[in-house]
Amino acid sequence: MSSLYELTDNYKLIQRLIEEGADAEKFTDTLQAIEDSIDGKAEGYFYVIKNIESDINAMKAEEKRLADRRKAAENKVKRMKEDLTESMIETGKRKVKTPVFTANVQNNPPSVRVIDEGLIPKAFFIEQEPKIDRKGLLNSLKEGDETEGAEIIQTESVRFK
Repeated sequence: MSSLYELTDNYKLIQRLIEEGADAEKFTDTLQAIEDSIDGKAEGYFYVIKNIESDINAMKAEEKRLADRRKAAENKVKRMKEDLTESMIETGKRKVKTPVFTANVQNNPPSVRVIDEGLIPKAFFIEQEPKIDRKGLLNSLKEGDETEGAEIIQTESVRFK
């Protein structure tokens, strides 16, 4: 089976045959051979692509399942630590020592809780790079607005039905 690059070269051969005025029978035979090759190549690619897409979907589903499971486990650990901390504080027992482990309640590092963002001075805000709204820009260009530095392009790709 020939590669797509070879098939493209074959199509260049067809163009040359047309330009050189080759007889109809030679042209038709060459074209038929190329069509059969690219049809077979496209069918083979279709099945390989569908198999790979199926694998990708299975991987995404497994990634999501594992991420959900990890998050649930992390939430359980967090809840258990909070419950134990609360119980130890309520009972006044700030330290538990066993042969296997030692647990003690201690202060966490100081942190900030923002109550009203509008009252925070600008000096505490982090400047960020501007980001282009590509969808908005595309819609503007489609409506006929001329924007220097941008243009609408139309690309092509294979779709299977």
